[in-house]
Amino acid sequence: MRILTVCAEFAPLAKIGGLADVTAGLTGWLQERGHDVVVVMPYYGIMRLQGVQAGAQAALAMRRFGHTPDAVTYAVHPMVQPQVAARVYLVDCPAFFGDDVYDAGRREALRFILLSQAALELSVTLGFAPDIVHCHDWHAAPAAVMLKGMMRADRVFRHSYTVLTIHNIGYQGVFPADVIAGHEDNLPRSLFPAEELALGQVNLLRAGITHADALTTVSPTHAREIQTPEYGMGLDGLLRQRRHRLAGILNAVDYRLWSPETDPLLPAPFSIDDLQGKRVTRAALLDELQLDADERTPVVGLVSRLASQKGIDLVIEALPSLLAEREFVCAFLGGGDPALAEQLRELADRHPTRVAFVAGQDERLAHLIIAGSDMLLVPSRYEPCGLTQLYAMRYGTVPVVRHTGGLADTVEHFAPAIGRGTGSVFLDADVGGLDWGLRTAFDWFSDRRAWQRLVRNGMSQDISWAHQGPKFEELFSRLARGPAA
Repeated sequence: MRILTVCAEFAPLAKIGGLADVTAGLTGWLQERGHDVVVVMPYYGIMRLQGVQAGAQAALAMRRFGHTPDAVTYAVHPMVQPQVAARVYLVDCPAFFGDDVYDAGRREALRFILLSQAALELSVTLGFAPDIVHCHDWHAAPAAVMLKGMMRADRVFRHSYTVLTIHNIGYQGVFPADVIAGHEDNLPRSLFPAEELALGQVNLLRAGITHADALTTVSPTHAREIQTPEYGMGLDGLLRQRRHRLAGILNAVDYRLWSPETDPLLPAPFSIDDLQGKRVTRAALLDELQLDADERTPVVGLVSRLASQKGIDLVIEALPSLLAEREFVCAFLGGGDPALAEQLRELADRHPTRVAFVAGQDERLAHLIIAGSDMLLVPSRYEPCGLTQLYAMRYGTVPVVRHTGGLADTVEHFAPAIGRGTGSVFLDADVGGLDWGLRTAFDWFSDRRAWQRLVRNGMSQDISWAHQGPKFEELFSRLARGPAA
C-alpha cells in the first residue's frame, strides 16, 4: 500500500512526547513490511538548530498560502540526512515554523492547516497516489476535511481513504472561525457544523472525526472511554455516532530504541538474565541527581509532561506525608505548566537529598531515570495509552499507574501469592489512590523475592510493533479494498 502520513512530531527529528515515538515506530514497521510510506511534517526552527537539514531542491517550488494579511510562501523539501530511514518531507515556511514545535492562537491554527494542504499538494506534485492518508491528532485533521472538498477531485486521491488517529482528545484545535477565511477552497464552511460557525469557532479535531473514513485511538480501553461524557471532552456524542468506524489499537514500543541491552544512553547495559547493569545505572542516577539512597531505599522516577491530566498535582499533594513516613527518594523530569514546575522545585528544595526535579526535556536523562529507578510513577487522570510505563517494564522498573486508558490495558496489578502481574495499579484519581499505589509498591520492594519476580514479569512483556502494527495494516487494507470491505 501507499501511505501518506501527516504529523506534527516524528522521532528523533521533532519530539515533545509519545506522538513522535509512535509515528516513527509505526512508519518503520510499515516500511519493513514493504509498504511505501511518505511522511510530511513541519521544518521547525528548532530542527535547524539541531542540525536537521532539508534537501537543496524543493519537491514543491515556492507557493503561496492564504491571502492578505496572512499570506506566506512555503516549499516542501525532502530530508536527505540519515537520521531516519523513512522518506520524510519537510514543510519549509519560516514565517510559521521558524521556531518551536507548538505555538498558540491564530498562528497555531494556520500553520497546521498549511501542513495538511502542503502534504496533499506534495502528493499531487510527486504523483504519489496514497491508498491511505494517515492523519495524527488535530494538527493533521484538516487533511481529512480537505479530502471531502475540492482536493478529492484530483486523480491521485481517487482511491484514497483517510484514517485519523486521536492521540490526545484533550487537545482539539479549537479556534475562531475566521482561521478558515481565505482557505474555503480546501476547507469549505459547509464541512463544518453550522452551530459551531454560528458561535464563531471551528474545532479541527471534530471536523476530522466527522469526515475521516476511519478513526483510531491508542488503546482499546480509551476507545470505550472517549464515548462517555467523562472522557469524551465534548466529542463523546459524535464518537458514539461513529463508533463503528472507531478502533482502539494499542501503541507499541520500538525495542531497537528502548532496550536496556543496547541503549547507548545508559552507563551500562543489562538484561532480564543479568541485572548488574541496572544497579550501575541506578547508582549513576543517584550520583547525578545527588540523591541519598542505599539498596534498601526505593527510587521513584517520574518522566512526564507537567499537566493536570498527568496527575502531577496529586503527586505534589501526596508526597509530603509519604516522605515523612516512608524511606524513598524521587527522580523527577518534566516540562509544561510553570506553576506545577515551581511546586516541584519547592518540594525538591525542602528535601534536597530525597527529591530531585529537573525541568524541561532531556532525552538522555529520561532514559537514565526510566532505567535507573526502581518504580516509575504514572498517576494520570486519563491516559489514552502512555508509553513510559511500557519503557519502564522493559527496563526492569515497576510502573505505579492509575487504572485508566492504555495504563489499564498494559499494566496488571501484581498478586504476590501467585507471582502474576506487572505493576501497582490504583483505581481513584485522588491523593488516597496515589498514596495506596505507592505504599503497596514499597511493601513489595521490601520482599526481595516478590520484587525480583515482579521485575522479571515486566521485562518479559512484548508490546512491540510486531504485535500492534498488523492491526493498522489490517485496517488500512480493508479501507484500500473499498467501502464494501
